[in-house]
Amino acid sequence: MSEDSSRCCFTVSDPLLAHALLGQQNSHLHQLESLLGVRLGSRGSDIQINGAPLDVELTELVLQQLVALLQKGYPLYPPDIDYAVNILRSDSSIKLIEIFFDTVLVSARNKFIAPKSLAQKKYIDAIRQHDVVFGVGPAGTGKTYLAMALAVAAWQKKQVNRIVLVRPAVEAGEKLGFLPGDIAEKVNPYLQPLYDALFDMVDLHKGQAMIEEGIVEVAPLAFMRGRTLNDSFIILDEAQNTTTEQMKMFLTRLGFGSKAVITGDITQIDLPSGRQSGLLQALEILGKVEGIATNRFSDIDVVRHPIVQRIVRAYESN
Repeated sequence: MSEDSSRCCFTVSDPLLAHALLGQQNSHLHQLESLLGVRLGSRGSDIQINGAPLDVELTELVLQQLVALLQKGYPLYPPDIDYAVNILRSDSSIKLIEIFFDTVLVSARNKFIAPKSLAQKKYIDAIRQHDVVFGVGPAGTGKTYLAMALAVAAWQKKQVNRIVLVRPAVEAGEKLGFLPGDIAEKVNPYLQPLYDALFDMVDLHKGQAMIEEGIVEVAPLAFMRGRTLNDSFIILDEAQNTTTEQMKMFLTRLGFGSKAVITGDITQIDLPSGRQSGLLQALEILGKVEGIATNRFSDIDVVRHPIVQRIVRAYESN
């Protein structure tokens, strides 16, 4: 063994936990090898770790915390291993239990919705603690999905009476009057990502009933002027495509007992040339205003298919 390499043995006392940690045909072990740049071998409940000293140290920490999750009954899937490595690589003092077990909502399909990155955990905490929260970052970081989960959870706990979904319908001008149908029909195609998130949490039938009863309200940004929204959880999605006037108008709609979450990706601004993004201006002006929080996501927080993270990085490097 060279001076630049290290070796240690990690033992799992419970054979059932060891099997869950290793995965089918050691699949989890192979995944950890790829992510951490170490060589792993197993014999019974013992895992041999070989690699650079710092990599071995991080691998041992990851294994310890994955075992702690399994001991608490957490079902370990390949994406969770990716998330665990990303989290502990960024901050080795973090306890994965405190993140993965911070359940926001249990969906209709018994899916536990919880943060999968440190930024997501901070985002959730910020929404719980502040009346206005900006979530800024690339696609796939859970900005909108987690906001919807928190909105549904707040409604279930009777903390709010309704959920209001807002989105710029057309990047330049929002000329909804030329589209057929009522307000909901005009804006539905643009709000589909929010509906997808809602139906994933409460199932299609329940979600449609909530919409019909006005519990979930479609509110095109172009039609928000003059309103005051009380006892509401309001989500403004794709906020990078608001104008400065629209953003100010939206933020001043907030009434008593309400909470607003504004999400956007400042690298995907589709406004006409010469128009400043209302999101960019709001982040600059409101950064130090009491009661307002900003949470920024990066490519390491992407929680979709692993290739999405690589795509985001590739685009950001050009």
